[in-house]
Amino acid sequence: MICRTLGLGRATVYRDLKGRPRRYHRREDPVVVGQLREVLRDRGSYGHRRARVLVNRAFGTSYGRGRMRRLMRMYGLAVPVRGRRRNGRVHRGVIQRDESNQRWSSDVLEIACWNGEVVHVVFALDCCDREVISYVATAASTGGVEIRRLMRQAMFARFGNEKPKESIQWLSDNESIYTALETVIEAEKLGLVPITTPAASPESNGMSEAFVNTFKRDYVAGAELPSAARVLEQVPGWIEDYNTFAPHSALDMQTPAEYRRKHGST
Repeated sequence: MICRTLGLGRATVYRDLKGRPRRYHRREDPVVVGQLREVLRDRGSYGHRRARVLVNRAFGTSYGRGRMRRLMRMYGLAVPVRGRRRNGRVHRGVIQRDESNQRWSSDVLEIACWNGEVVHVVFALDCCDREVISYVATAASTGGVEIRRLMRQAMFARFGNEKPKESIQWLSDNESIYTALETVIEAEKLGLVPITTPAASPESNGMSEAFVNTFKRDYVAGAELPSAARVLEQVPGWIEDYNTFAPHSALDMQTPAEYRRKHGST
């Protein structure tokens, strides 16, 4: 009667009186934790969603997301949650495409080495299947030559020596390496339509920005970075891992390669 009068659930009151254990345990937990540790040994930046996919893939299990979240929190395997800064600008543009080869986005990421050298990686990312179609990595600053080389590599990777039947949008920021006349002419020859983000709106190329953050978090952080030469040796393996092994939340936890095979992309 008191609970009804106060509008409280009886179970809530009983729980507060008796106390509640922080986490419950299952008999199989040590086995699952062992599997988690094995999968996360080289994937310390993975959260419970991606960890669940890898464990189920590696051991043929069907663990749920709640169990992964509980165990990773209990045993100190969860990654800290970082807050996101909001700049007040509203972004209503849609970068993602419904089919592959409709829009490619590009950007440059920098990797600082321990000896002071800097590796620049410029990449082309499909805005549907999220695959890194091509990239150019160099220890020197990126210029228009590298962008034009990137474009040619991307077109060859998807279409060989043939031209696409329909033009493909090439999304980038407003840096001169993308907007130079020679680069624009090369893009149009290849069947690309250069488009740039609005001024003071870097989130308009948010897919590339998100890839840069993911790449630095999952691969660069914790890697051996003694020199530019050593980093350049590792970049191909990192890109291959991202395309063929790492599950992607926007692709229903499939890898870009799995998504492309499933949807018959060429």
